[in-house]
Amino acid sequence: MYMQTPPIVIIGAGPAGLMAAQRLAEAGKTVHIYEQNKAAARKFLVAGHGGFNLTHSEPIKEFILKYDKKEIQGIVESFDNQKTIDWLKSIGIDTYVGSSGKIFPMKSIKPIQVLQAWLDKLKSLGVQIHYDHKFVDFSDNKAIIQHGNEIVEIEFSRLILALGGGSWQKTGSDAKWVSLLTAKGIKINPMAPSNSGYNTTEDFKDLEGQVLKNIEVKFGDIRKKGEVVFTQYGIEGSPIYYLNRFTRPHSFPLTIYIDLKPNFSEEDILAFLKSSNKTSEILKLKLKLNKTALSLLKKLNKVTYTNPRLLANAIKSFPIQVESFRPIDEVISTAGGICFEEIKQTLALKKAPNIYCIGEMLDWEAPTGGYLLQACFSMGHYCAAQILNSKS
Repeated sequence: MYMQTPPIVIIGAGPAGLMAAQRLAEAGKTVHIYEQNKAAARKFLVAGHGGFNLTHSEPIKEFILKYDKKEIQGIVESFDNQKTIDWLKSIGIDTYVGSSGKIFPMKSIKPIQVLQAWLDKLKSLGVQIHYDHKFVDFSDNKAIIQHGNEIVEIEFSRLILALGGGSWQKTGSDAKWVSLLTAKGIKINPMAPSNSGYNTTEDFKDLEGQVLKNIEVKFGDIRKKGEVVFTQYGIEGSPIYYLNRFTRPHSFPLTIYIDLKPNFSEEDILAFLKSSNKTSEILKLKLKLNKTALSLLKKLNKVTYTNPRLLANAIKSFPIQVESFRPIDEVISTAGGICFEEIKQTLALKKAPNIYCIGEMLDWEAPTGGYLLQACFSMGHYCAAQILNSKS
């Protein structure tokens, strides 16, 4: 008697899960997605509120170095930023390169339109998305799902878990899967804030909302240019987020430094300061420091501010003591997750070879700027390719 092959089941309708679904459906596979929310890709849409950069135009050899794990670097290289741009065009989304190198949908295209174009494509391929279905557990060939008050068992040929990390719980990314997989003997590194602001020792409330532009943050040998925003609790901004992975192994409190004039040497600055006893004029007119930088320097003690050598050093290395990351639920992404030693090169669990894990569930991190989404797109595509290439 002919028996129909069970579908490939994907848990989670975020970018990694949706990309896996598209690749599999294009190859003729029957795909069912189960999503606990009432709509798809809520975190994807929330991320779009701050500027919807979908990837980055950086050359791929430099691009992949933004990821902390070699495994992710290889996966991103297999479905790179150019392939993402081509894929977006294939679903009707034209893109452009912003001034910082980030890739955005054309300005007339809103985040919800990108998502809707993607969902329309999936629908045309026969992918079925079941909303309001909460993942509970799994066996070797069945996913246990709760829908309303009913518990149902869904048979699968392959199961792809794309359950997200631990930040922005309101979007459904709550990491409740950690206890389930831990109970099954799968090693998981604790979730930790990533792309997080820092709480600072000093109170910067008087500068709240103000921006330091064209600066460079420093921690040890690590350097990153960009903008820093002062908040009620401390500091935020892409170069601050970039430092996260390098400060995480150290104990708080620790000190990071801000170079307010990265294009000037300390000796150049010193020469300007020595040229006149009107320090404020030199800072504003010769060094062209903005209002926020000037306000920051006014926080220095009198001895430092009135000594050209000490002031030049402070301009090049303004110290800020940081005490902690922000709470995990409000940060952009999370570090930690399933250890790579627990999964095969195919992204299947070693302890359950028909079950794959993708996206922020895995233990990797990258800065903002399109790198996070790119990795999720790449993992979804890569995982699907591994399934399609498998013999069983």
